[in-house]
Amino acid sequence: MPQLNPNPWFLTMLATWLAYSLIIQPKILAFTTANPPANKKLTTPDTTPWTWPWT
Repeated sequence: MPQLNPNPWFLTMLATWLAYSLIIQPKILAFTTANPPANKKLTTPDTTPWTWPWT
């Protein structure tokens, strides 16, 4: 089964992952977000129980 032979594509895959890990990934992670998350005060929701008319 020729698809199980890693010889022609293993070095290509290895070089691609090394390029991604060492070159491309640090450049992508260096970007800052356009809208950084703000520290908002957490509001607690109103938890009053529902009054059913038949109880």
